[in-house]
Amino acid sequence: MPAPREKVIITCAVTGSIHTPTMSPHLPLTADEIAEQSIAAAEAGASILHLHARDPEDGRPTPDPDAFMAFLPRIKQASDAVVNITTGGGHGMSLEERLAAPLKASPEMTSLNMGSMNFGLFPILDKMDSFQHEWERQHLENSRDFIFRNTFKDIEYILKELGEGHGVRFEYECYDVGHLYNLAHFLERGLVKPPLFVQTIFGILGGIGADEENLMHMKRIADKLFGDDYQWSILAAGRHQMSFVTMGAMLGGNIRVGLEDSLYIAKGELAKSNAEQVAKVKRIVEDLSMDVATPAEAREMLALKGGDMVNF
Repeated sequence: MPAPREKVIITCAVTGSIHTPTMSPHLPLTADEIAEQSIAAAEAGASILHLHARDPEDGRPTPDPDAFMAFLPRIKQASDAVVNITTGGGHGMSLEERLAAPLKASPEMTSLNMGSMNFGLFPILDKMDSFQHEWERQHLENSRDFIFRNTFKDIEYILKELGEGHGVRFEYECYDVGHLYNLAHFLERGLVKPPLFVQTIFGILGGIGADEENLMHMKRIADKLFGDDYQWSILAAGRHQMSFVTMGAMLGGNIRVGLEDSLYIAKGELAKSNAEQVAKVKRIVEDLSMDVATPAEAREMLALKGGDMVNF
């Protein structure tokens, strides 16, 4: 079983590298928009903010540390939320590019994909007639022949440079059952330390599907591998988002929402902000007679180093 849950941690993934500007006018792209939506999501109940950066000119994902530093200090000044920076970056970024911002910012948390995988976004092309920027079409098409790389050597490097070097703890992103076993391998070697924050991810083409049976199976395997040494969290892509995180919360998990994972607030209705999704899921959690964790409580549950130990 996962560690006894004190409160439900809500993570908000604010912009990501999957969705493109044409898909929603509400997707935050500039530093101002990312900062404002992050702060509003924290005020709505998110205790962790998972962050990517965008080129403010055309909205494409960027690994540029300066792009991150344009909004990170503002978020810290206006919110006590835990900042969690991506190490996944975006399609085509090298490992060095993906780590440039986390190494500069030294956040409390970063994401860490637990393996290499196909990451197919190209089916979205069937739903799109035109784009604001030509890079969007190419971005989606390129995923047809793209492998996200995180080899065992890559993961070892990230654990050493960020974990040992900066005291960073990780959101271990597990897109399939094999990723749970990869994480168990690093646990057995002593390269990762409990409590583990295990983010099980459903509905990405190339990863495990968003089926109820898979949700239960991932939980069973995680329970077997990690016992009481982990905090479980759930996210699901697109239309599966709200139903899956609700099921996960009822099963004892923490939850992740945000415009990185889904652009919608209800069937056919675009979310106007990240805060709108956070407020909805917080209401669901509280209606189920569960309490939402504050940032301070999330820090304690995940053994984080504290917001005063970051470089922004």
